[in-house]
Amino acid sequence: MGKVRVRPETGRLQLDFGYKGARCREQTALEDTSENRKKVELLLKRIEAEITLGTFNYQTYFPGSKQALKFETAALNASKAAPIASPATSNSAGITFKDFADEWFGENEVRWRRSQRKTVRSTIDKHLIPAFGDRAVDQITKADILKLRSSLAKVPGRKNKEGLSTTRINHILTPLRMILNEAADRFNFSTPYQNIKSLKVARTDIDPFTLDEVNRILATVRPDFTDYYIVRFFTGMRTGEIDGLKWKYVDFARRCIMVRETIVMGEDDQTKTDGSRRDIVMSEPVFQAMQRQYQNTGKRSVYVFCNREGLPLDNKNVTNRVWYPLLRHLGLTKRRPYQTRHTAATLWLGAGENPEWIARQLGHTTTEMLFRVYSRYVPNLTRQDGSAFERLLASSIHPIATKSVLEVPGPAKKKTIPKTRNQASA
Repeated sequence: MGKVRVRPETGRLQLDFGYKGARCREQTALEDTSENRKKVELLLKRIEAEITLGTFNYQTYFPGSKQALKFETAALNASKAAPIASPATSNSAGITFKDFADEWFGENEVRWRRSQRKTVRSTIDKHLIPAFGDRAVDQITKADILKLRSSLAKVPGRKNKEGLSTTRINHILTPLRMILNEAADRFNFSTPYQNIKSLKVARTDIDPFTLDEVNRILATVRPDFTDYYIVRFFTGMRTGEIDGLKWKYVDFARRCIMVRETIVMGEDDQTKTDGSRRDIVMSEPVFQAMQRQYQNTGKRSVYVFCNREGLPLDNKNVTNRVWYPLLRHLGLTKRRPYQTRHTAATLWLGAGENPEWIARQLGHTTTEMLFRVYSRYVPNLTRQDGSAFERLLASSIHPIATKSVLEVPGPAKKKTIPKTRNQASA
């Protein structure tokens, strides 16, 4: 059994394992830390698994190694006298789907966000292993996959809905496709996941709020949530982005909000995509709201919007106890809080802002989604700097959204000294 050692001369981690009756020691460029040890131990497990299965290629893992050259030369000499093997023969050696799925997950989890790792792991454990766990990975057929897909459509969904949604089924089958394709490539058999297309998902229309509805909401919502919804409606931030917003990412001098983190499952995490890392221009109502919020939470929490303990808001709690009751009270159609993001996009478009500028504010890398989702809200393409949106809000927004504060953390303002009665008469 192989081991991970530390080479005294360099302090770097070294793999020590046996292959074809020889002891092999290969040094890495990694220093001896707990994190690096886990990486190297995972690599060693993968090497030993491939050695057991007969698929290990020394040159692939350690190109330029003297041992690799030695084994490659021996393999060439042996191949001259060996008969040609049938390419259709699998060399999986009966490895089960569960074992390979676990190995595949271990190899790939380092690439994923924490929330994605939890989702994929849950999908494998809850749906894929119960269906194929003890089956040899190369014995799973296309018919087996289609049978699983059909059965998922009959699994009770959320709120006792009959069958999982097509979106959820597609998300379950995605890791299955990746696992089987990788196994087929590694063990030399034809993947059963051929010509199986994702289920068609019905397009959902957006349902943004009008500016009049926005005003009614801001005038009626609980005072401690007024600024929260002003920022939501006029920045297009996602729920996780605004709930995870920290004061260190608010630049009053430049009047911008830097989206760098998000809250996922109650914990800080990376943004949804690289494109989601962006700087949002603060319009005047947002700027004033952020200044007011700074007076409330700026000195007691790292988070802009937080609970009494200074911790991030619980989005489910806010949605069920603040958002939905407010919509019912105002007689407005029940809509998810995410519609505030759509509202920002449609208000920007309605004001005539440049689509490229809007796409950057929303965190889209191109304008494709903007035109595909919001095309009917594009009246003209004349503005490109946010000024049109400022003018729209200045003339239509409820006064509560532009209420200023005396003390702000931004640049110092010139103090105005009131005139005395004598100075005024002079």
